[in-house]
Amino acid sequence: MSISISRIDESESTTWNDYVDRFPGTNPFHRWEGLQTVADYSGCRLHPLVGYNGNQPVALVPLYERSARGRTLVRSPPRLVESFPLGPVFAPPGGMKRRKTERNRTEFVDAVQTWLDEHVDPSYVHIRAGPVVSDVRTFQWNGYDATPFYTYFLDLTPDPDDLLASFSRDARTNVRDAEESGVTVREGDKTDVKRIIRQVERRHHEQDESYPMPVPFVADCYSRLPEGAVRAYVAEMDGEMVSGIVTLETEDVIYRWQGGVKYGGDAPTTDLLDWHIMQAARDRGIEQYDLVGANMRRLCGYKAKFSPEPVVYYNLTRHDRLHQFLTDAQSLADGLVHGFETLRHRVDR
Repeated sequence: MSISISRIDESESTTWNDYVDRFPGTNPFHRWEGLQTVADYSGCRLHPLVGYNGNQPVALVPLYERSARGRTLVRSPPRLVESFPLGPVFAPPGGMKRRKTERNRTEFVDAVQTWLDEHVDPSYVHIRAGPVVSDVRTFQWNGYDATPFYTYFLDLTPDPDDLLASFSRDARTNVRDAEESGVTVREGDKTDVKRIIRQVERRHHEQDESYPMPVPFVADCYSRLPEGAVRAYVAEMDGEMVSGIVTLETEDVIYRWQGGVKYGGDAPTTDLLDWHIMQAARDRGIEQYDLVGANMRRLCGYKAKFSPEPVVYYNLTRHDRLHQFLTDAQSLADGLVHGFETLRHRVDR
């Protein structure tokens, strides 16, 4: 029996969330509340797709559609939350043999592509699959390019003393120095979520960098997602907030989402923040800390000092010839502009 695709609507949101709870590799943005919040702020049309083998759900993938310059683009996730994989997740194989598992996954991806061609006809598709999707051959067979990216996972199950001992020397020293300097860490509320995101936004603007995460979006995630799915951790010194991190979490994984900007005091507060998050999550039975990204060289030095393991995931892209032509033309134009600017700068000197 082949896989059929069903597009879920609001009336079936409870069923969707039930699948999210049952399927491994999901994160809070897979939940219906998260998907709708992302759709509200990204300006995209949401297509929550479920693959069924008969009446049995075998996989799901939420896709976001938008139009740009006369072309239809599909992303999962959209740029608003591009650091979080929303690409397909699959039902646990249970007692199924390898051959049947692979057949279900292959037929699901085939069926999703057919659904897209018939209902959306996109010029470009970008899917970020999570680490649980380690086999991307079926996407490649459907014309997708697969590019490996990385994140860091830290195992929180060891004894706290052993976990701290696994950190680099400067990380251990920073944790101790911050505590001795009087820095304290507490879990905050929605107001603290807003304060943390505003500080991150301000830091990006100081560095002439754009920051795509609106404060109301993160605040709405805090309100709409289940209690505890979004948390704010605040570092304070002498009663003043000096840093903060906003996290996301499931039953098994806590994600270091936004923040970590130090904007007051001399103590090394960020290391203590991360250490507090790890301990609090471990106390709740969470086993993994996802540091959310290991692709930017300038950030890996900080994250690697906690001795996490690099974990691979895949960006999957598919485009038609016109989209590729326009992309190549834009890259060429950008290169020419850069070349002319460099030449003019040299002449002016």
